[in-house]
Amino acid sequence: MEYLNILERAQDMDHLISAWRRDIHMHPELSFEEHRTANLVAETLTAMGIRVETGVGKTGVVGYLGEGRPAVGIRADMDALPINEANDVPYASTVPGKMHACGHDAHTAILLGVARLLSEMENRPQGEVRFLFQPAEEDEDVEGKSGATRMIEDHALEGLDAVIALHVASGMPAGKVMIDGGHVSAAVDSFEAAIIGEGCHGAYPHKGADPIFMLAQVVNAIHGIRARRIDPIDPVVISIGAVHGGSANNIIPDRVEMNGTIRSFDEDVREQLLVELEQALGIVRSLGGDYELKVVRGYPSLYNDPHVSRLIEQVAIDLLGEDGIFPAEAGMGAEDFSFMTQKAPGAMFNLGAKLDEVNRPHHSPIFDLDETAFPVGAAVLAEATCRLLKDKANGHK
Repeated sequence: MEYLNILERAQDMDHLISAWRRDIHMHPELSFEEHRTANLVAETLTAMGIRVETGVGKTGVVGYLGEGRPAVGIRADMDALPINEANDVPYASTVPGKMHACGHDAHTAILLGVARLLSEMENRPQGEVRFLFQPAEEDEDVEGKSGATRMIEDHALEGLDAVIALHVASGMPAGKVMIDGGHVSAAVDSFEAAIIGEGCHGAYPHKGADPIFMLAQVVNAIHGIRARRIDPIDPVVISIGAVHGGSANNIIPDRVEMNGTIRSFDEDVREQLLVELEQALGIVRSLGGDYELKVVRGYPSLYNDPHVSRLIEQVAIDLLGEDGIFPAEAGMGAEDFSFMTQKAPGAMFNLGAKLDEVNRPHHSPIFDLDETAFPVGAAVLAEATCRLLKDKANGHK
């Protein structure tokens, strides 16, 4: 297949990809509630002649095209966010309080486009293509597990030789591709802490143990972890997102609560941060107080396999030219695709889809995308899958 031909074929179906995206956008579903979306995906894949398995990872869908080894997986997430949409567009959310504000509607529609491209390909390389329509990237269930983890537990990634994905980027020029090897997004952990003192009258602070005074020391200590306890070369973020305490201006409370997020790339640094957080909170014991700490472990850092990343980059160059590549940069956001790349060599690339000159950040009520970018994403994923099948068949690990 000529490389430009697959892009032209993808562009010929741009109306289909946009229609799928708009349908999903108008009917957003939160994490592990993606029943309508899953039905749309399953019915569309079945109509293409692709074997379908539903209920994977609770509400996920897996499509199987071809058989045998090698096997390459392509992942798209399907869930929306609890946000009221503020866009005045024909395809705006019809569900109050729910919105596709991170582009998962686009990911799902693009992967349906990939499925159509590959199912109609006459000379598709030998092997299996597995379409992984994942629920719940944005949230976790009561056991603290996201959609990627649940799909892995349901054996959706068994036997894969590689796994790839894309993520739309509302701030990048439409149709550009950004890809890099190594760590490209952060591991994320969250914490909930309580500083425990002894309440008393605000006029007589010496008769109690003020947890608000202790909080001031702890906040400085926590912010000092990044500056003084971690190697400056290692990317780290510790942010305190909320503080709650007190009920009146003349009462010193007996307890102050706070929570925050911790982000890092390196696993050893990730563990060190938790030790340092514990030590920072321990300051309160020298001031007559105590503390409680709960850490919730989140997604690991997303590691893009260097070989897979280079292959995707070369596909993008072949399809779009050198100008189609956007300068690579890592970020401190988190992505549960990282669990999948722990099971098989893989990589995720960013697809630029900036709509206009308005700032439309992810997770905002005015988030929106330029749909002309979608065929580019479909073509890059489809061609990268074909090359990975050939690559793995030739014995590359």
